[in-house]
Amino acid sequence: MGKHERASLFHSSAWLKALNQTYGYPVVGYTTTTPGEQLENAMVFCRVESWLTGHRLVSLPFSDHCEPLVDRKEDLRGLIASLEEETRCEKWRYIEVRPLTTLEVASSLHTVTTRYSFHELDLQPDLETLFRNLHKDSIQRKIRRAQREKLFYEEGRTESLLNEFYELLTMTRRRHNLPPQPKKWFQNLMGCFGDALKIRIVRKDNRALAGMVTVRHKNTLIYKYGGSDPRYHNLGSMHLLYWTSIEDAKTSGLQFFDLGRTDDGQDGLVTFKSRWGAKQSLLTYLRYAPSKDSRHMFDLGPSLKPRSSAARTLLTYLPNSLASLLGQVLYKHVG
Repeated sequence: MGKHERASLFHSSAWLKALNQTYGYPVVGYTTTTPGEQLENAMVFCRVESWLTGHRLVSLPFSDHCEPLVDRKEDLRGLIASLEEETRCEKWRYIEVRPLTTLEVASSLHTVTTRYSFHELDLQPDLETLFRNLHKDSIQRKIRRAQREKLFYEEGRTESLLNEFYELLTMTRRRHNLPPQPKKWFQNLMGCFGDALKIRIVRKDNRALAGMVTVRHKNTLIYKYGGSDPRYHNLGSMHLLYWTSIEDAKTSGLQFFDLGRTDDGQDGLVTFKSRWGAKQSLLTYLRYAPSKDSRHMFDLGPSLKPRSSAARTLLTYLPNSLASLLGQVLYKHVG
C-alpha cells in the first residue's frame, strides 16, 4: 500500500521495519480485499503486547499519523466493525487510530479522542518569498544572527553525528522531564531509510549546538526529531537548521516541509511553527475501547509527561546514562 496516493512516511516498509526491529512490535494489516486479489485498501497496525500495559492495536506507535488507506466509506465501516469484534474476542485494551484527516465512523465501543496540531509548509514559492513570509523578529532575525555568528552546518549519517545528535536530544528530553528514546531506534532508522534520512548538526568552535533528524519521503521533507543545547539558544542554531533544511528541500525539488505534530497545550511550539509560514491543521486520534477508561499505567497523556511529581523529580536527577536506560525499558511498553 506504499504506492497509495495518501500513503505517508509512516506507511513505508522502512518505518514499519524500524518499529519492529527496535520494539519488537508485529505489524498487521486489515483489508476488505479478497485473498488472491490485488490489494485495494488497508489499515496498518502494530500489536503492542505488554505484560505491563496490556495488549492493544495502535496505528501506529510513535508515528504522527497513519491515515487509513481506504477509499470507500462502506469498506471503512466494515473494517472498524471487524476490529471491534476482534477487540472483544482478543480482549484488547483498545484500538487506537491516528488519521491525518477527520475520521467519522460510528462504533459500538467507547470512543475517546485526543487532539494535536499539525504543521506543513508549502515549498512551491521561491526561496526569497519563503524567507519574506517568515516572522521578521523571531525567525528572520535569528537566522541572520546564526549567519553572523558563522555557525557551521554539517549533515550526514555517520555514527559520530548520531552520537552528537543523541546527546542534544537527551538534553532536550531531560528539560521536559522525559527519558530519551532508545539510541537503537535512531540506528535502526538510519539503517532502514538509507540516504533518505539525514542527521543535521549546527556547531560553533567544534561544539554541537543543535541537531535535527529529517527524512525525505515522496514530495515531502519530514522533520522528525530535534535537540539543542539551551546555553546557546540565543545564537539561532535551531533556526539555522530549519532554514537550511528548507533550502535543501527546495533544491531537491520537494513540495512540502512537514514540521510534525504538536501536543495540545504546547502553545509556544504551535506559535513557533506557525511563524515559519506553515499551515496548521488538526489531528484527532481515536481510541475504541470496551471500557470507558482505556488508559494504562504508562499512558502518560498526549505529551507522555509523568503525572506524578515524584516521577518528574526522579527524571530530573537521573544521570543521562540511566535516563537513556529508562527510555529503553519504558518506550516499548508505552507504544
